[in-house]
Amino acid sequence: MRYIPRSIGKRFREYLKVFPAVLVWGPRQCGKSTFVAHEFPHFDHFDLERPADYNLISADPELFLTEHGDKICIDEAQRYPELFPVMRHIIDKRRQNGRFVLLGSSGPILLRKISETLTGRIGILELTPFTVEESSSCCSWTTRWWRGGLPPLYDLDTEEQRITWLQSYLQTLLERELPIIGVRVPATRLLRFWTMLSYLQGQLLNVSTLAKSLELSPTAISNYLDILEGVLLIRRLRPFHANIRKRLVKSPKVYIRDSGILHRLADLTDESSLETWPNRGNSFEGLVLEELITAATNSITRARFYFYRTQAGAEVDLLVQSGQRIWPMEIKLGIDVRHYDTVGLRHCMEDLKLERGFIITRGESIRSLGRGIYTLPWEQIAQGRIYPWSDHTLEAG
Repeated sequence: MRYIPRSIGKRFREYLKVFPAVLVWGPRQCGKSTFVAHEFPHFDHFDLERPADYNLISADPELFLTEHGDKICIDEAQRYPELFPVMRHIIDKRRQNGRFVLLGSSGPILLRKISETLTGRIGILELTPFTVEESSSCCSWTTRWWRGGLPPLYDLDTEEQRITWLQSYLQTLLERELPIIGVRVPATRLLRFWTMLSYLQGQLLNVSTLAKSLELSPTAISNYLDILEGVLLIRRLRPFHANIRKRLVKSPKVYIRDSGILHRLADLTDESSLETWPNRGNSFEGLVLEELITAATNSITRARFYFYRTQAGAEVDLLVQSGQRIWPMEIKLGIDVRHYDTVGLRHCMEDLKLERGFIITRGESIRSLGRGIYTLPWEQIAQGRIYPWSDHTLEAG
């Protein structure tokens, strides 16, 4: 498959102009190495999973960094955290931006070590699997929804091959990758837990109920959630809290971030099986939510993400916040929008004193529903043509 340009390319170049080092982190097989190799071929690439490279760097990291100078990319950087203090010393001796690129797939270890040693010297970017917009040149959004965004899947010819690859990916991740970073949970137990989450997609997370159904302690459940979130495979979307008179829920919602992994864990066999799956709507919600979060992260300064839900049940799927601005969004799989579909959005807008709210549907055009509420067509969002936070979105309608 030909190389597909990634949406973080522009931000990556900006970061290289601002920081001596840049970390690109993301889940295994999301395309980090391919991204750097194609976008920045002038960097010397070393991989700490390759024994020769590991031995070369670990034998004398200061000598290695000194001799190789600038434009170095080190893959799977979490494998040798002792490198980071040495890199800080090298950077402080000669402060020059754009010298080093680190790639990694283990969030907790990598980010903790970096925050301890390279604060102020490194910019951090997350690379997701293919977004719908990125994959639009090679498949429809419905195919991307079914298949997921892991790049190796797009080099395979048949559905059977893709299912086999995903099954091996899950097994390798649980049995080999997680133990390397210190996870000591049995792979079968973690797979059972992960599979259970596929049936809770987009729902409020009740740790006590989940612990009881799996016959585990709440502490163990919290630990498993931390593990899967730390390697960027699930998302706990936090509820929005505001100083208003209404009582708001405190539990997060849980999503398996990649739709292909979600469908494999749910044991769906082909794209047609998605049509009758009871959790189809929640799967679509997760797809759109990840697309919006990725796009907002790449285009809005310090974007933060929440959902809104009162104890009385009024809910909005996603709030994107930047500074004092908030964009509330409801995600709907269908085309038609009825009066009751706007109830949660209207309550949220009233409670938070927001002028505009959006319902993302599979309709074809932007429509005003009154009271500051607009429908936005999902396919135009998937193509990167409109976003709720863009000042030109409503003008386009």
